[in-house]
Amino acid sequence: MSFCKRVAIAAGAILIASGLAQPSLAQKADLAAESARIIALSRAGQYREALPLAQAMVARLEATANKRDLAAALTNLGQVLASLGRDAEAELIYKRAISLYEAALGLDSVEIAPALNNLAALYQRQQRYAEAEPLFVRALAIREKALGSSHPDVGQALNNLATLYERQDRHRDAEPLFKRALVIYRKAAGNDSAPVATLLNNLGQLTKSDGRFDEAEPLIRQSLAIREKLLGADHPDVARSLNNLADLKQRQQRYDDAEPLFVRALAIRERALGPDHPDAVTALNNLAGLYLAAGRNTDALRLIDRAVARGQAQSKVALPVLFAAGRDGGMPAGQAFDAAIDVVQRSAQSQAAAAVDKLAVRLAAGNDRLAELVRKDQDLAAANDALDKSLIAAVSRPAGQRDLAAEARDKARLAAIIAERAGLRATLAREFPDYAALSNPLPLKLAEIQPLLAGDEALVAFAAVDDRSFVLAITRDRFDWRQVPVGTDGLARDVMRFRRGLAPGALQDGGDPSALFDLAVAHALYRTLLQPVDALIKDKRSLLIVPSGPLTALPFHLLVTEPPAAPVPGNVAGYRDAAWLLRRHAVAVLPSLGSLKALRGGPGGDRGGRPMIGFGDPVFDPALAAGPRRSATKQAARSIATLAYTEFWRGAGVDRSQLARALAQLPDTADELNAVASDLGAPASDLHLGTDASESTVKHTPLADYRIVYFATHGLVAGDVKGLAEPSLALSIPASPSALDDGLLTASEVAQLKLNADFVVLSACNTIAGDKPGAEALSGLARAFVYAGARALLVTHWAVDSAAATRLMTDTFHRLKEHPTIGRSEALRQAMLALLDDRSSPANAYPSVWAPFVLLGETEMR
Repeated sequence: MSFCKRVAIAAGAILIASGLAQPSLAQKADLAAESARIIALSRAGQYREALPLAQAMVARLEATANKRDLAAALTNLGQVLASLGRDAEAELIYKRAISLYEAALGLDSVEIAPALNNLAALYQRQQRYAEAEPLFVRALAIREKALGSSHPDVGQALNNLATLYERQDRHRDAEPLFKRALVIYRKAAGNDSAPVATLLNNLGQLTKSDGRFDEAEPLIRQSLAIREKLLGADHPDVARSLNNLADLKQRQQRYDDAEPLFVRALAIRERALGPDHPDAVTALNNLAGLYLAAGRNTDALRLIDRAVARGQAQSKVALPVLFAAGRDGGMPAGQAFDAAIDVVQRSAQSQAAAAVDKLAVRLAAGNDRLAELVRKDQDLAAANDALDKSLIAAVSRPAGQRDLAAEARDKARLAAIIAERAGLRATLAREFPDYAALSNPLPLKLAEIQPLLAGDEALVAFAAVDDRSFVLAITRDRFDWRQVPVGTDGLARDVMRFRRGLAPGALQDGGDPSALFDLAVAHALYRTLLQPVDALIKDKRSLLIVPSGPLTALPFHLLVTEPPAAPVPGNVAGYRDAAWLLRRHAVAVLPSLGSLKALRGGPGGDRGGRPMIGFGDPVFDPALAAGPRRSATKQAARSIATLAYTEFWRGAGVDRSQLARALAQLPDTADELNAVASDLGAPASDLHLGTDASESTVKHTPLADYRIVYFATHGLVAGDVKGLAEPSLALSIPASPSALDDGLLTASEVAQLKLNADFVVLSACNTIAGDKPGAEALSGLARAFVYAGARALLVTHWAVDSAAATRLMTDTFHRLKEHPTIGRSEALRQAMLALLDDRSSPANAYPSVWAPFVLLGETEMR
């Protein structure tokens, strides 16, 4: 989605009511005054001040029998919590408020609508669109029934639902709703009102996205004219309209018309909000994007230089500009490359932020020095956000209502908070470098990366943007980068085609050749992704891959380096002779460029003294914990593929009853763990199976004593996990879940474990990606294990064949025991090739059998 489309949606949010419900406390003047105070503080962006008041009001009303007043107070509290980013708590509060309203007033009371709208808006922000839609639809139906089809609140509800559809590119559903809302607001507020300006803008953005430029331009111009008339020429909302009109001109390749509009929008935002504000940064990148599109690379580079220096460059603009500058001599090649890897790392950091945020919440609950610093950082971040919202609201007032002195004080306070937070981060980096490296890693420069690489290693990183991608290759003494004419959507389609035929059972799908792995597709992807830098990497024994976006779902070792022979129907053994990349390189994946320093930058340290601890065959349904029902279920489960499940997340956690029904038991994982433990000499007492494969066991066991920590279970990490859903491992679900043990070991809980492991194995998990691959899943769980003390992880790209998994793991660890200097990735490579080349069964040559595992993290034994 382009920035300009996001602007349209943000503008639409003007019509989404704050949802702060005024409790019916007419006879209780003190509570009425408190409610008014909460609403006033919230509207001013002073959420930290509003929170204790909202909590106190709820506490006072809990003791009463007045469900209606309590529901209203809960709605207010939920809104404050959501504004502070505490979505998990807000969701539960909203749900409780809705339930109380229904009990007190019935299902169709108009008083329920704000709580429905607030919960829907929370889901929408988390991109949980399927859950948001019925809530918005219900709120609209309630308001139409209670207020009539022409009431302004109905217009608001129409806009809410239309904006949801717009975010999903459901333009045919959104457009008639926007038009209905526009008619309502023109009648209720007048043709020159702010809501009319917002709806005209939204319709203009929608028609522009559809390529209906002749329809879009008058709509956007009308919106701009209304805003200038109501708000003045220097209002931030005017800058929004200017940007949207400029984007229209750019899409029409009318670059000379677009430039003054973008320039003016940038000037307004920098003047009103400061040059470092996110809105001003976006405006700067938009102008640079215009210059890039117009072929004015020198002008674009001037702006991108500013953005890179501040850590504010957006990859979709910056990378093409820097690539052109390095190629054409606009800046030294090494300088352009350094700037590019800075942009790539900052982008990846933002994608993995969710897991880090959840870890910070957990750490802040402690009572040690780290907890104190993390809490202080959270308080400063909240104060920064609240003050920023207050400042935006202040500068958005009409000129005659603005308090310039107060705005200046707010800007000074904001600058002071930013400076204080920078000092705090320096303290964290000094006292707790591991946490600082996880939570706020500084991008590595080329000169820092190259010494970390061995002479026979090459590192290859990828960055995909809208219509193109970049591959960046680094060795100990050289570097190169190339532009690839395939963007994020194209790569996603290619990866999906590539993964066809890799699921277990593909060989048994009736022998349909189209259902099998396609070697030609694997070779085409090799030509796209690695052949452009082949001169740099082809002679290196080891490849370190840093994927992004759709490429997190790509098992790179299955790329094919030479054109394959024409397939022979039914000849599965023909896969054995393909030119697999694995035959040329040992391949490992890094969750980020910065993780290379975290893994290699410090001393190796002593390993754990005991060989292995394992957790497997967990019990997902407590009712099946023992007896014949569990035995029968185990037997049936042997034919069920292991899958990843993200759809079971529900706000603060998981619908565990649904999860228990859906997760297949994994009886073969017990066999796998026993076989690996036997080969490594691990005693049976270090294997935790069935109900003992639980969070409680994991958290109470001294894991740092073990060189290998082995999880054989489902992984809930595939896909672009949104909202509060964390990448997790599914363990035995207890009959009475608690905060300590709810059956899911999340990334933030993993990061609090104490490990000293050469390997963490995540087997039979589908632990990298599923149908909707996303970098967050890969980075979140991997970074958590690295932070906890794992040097490397073995993870799977698809559900594994149990017998093959046992053989691959035992062979890998046996090779490392016999030859520890060969390194982890090489040991895995040899084990996979041994299975591939085993002619005792033709099926051994098929890639879903021999290639599910990938090494993530440090390749060498140190």
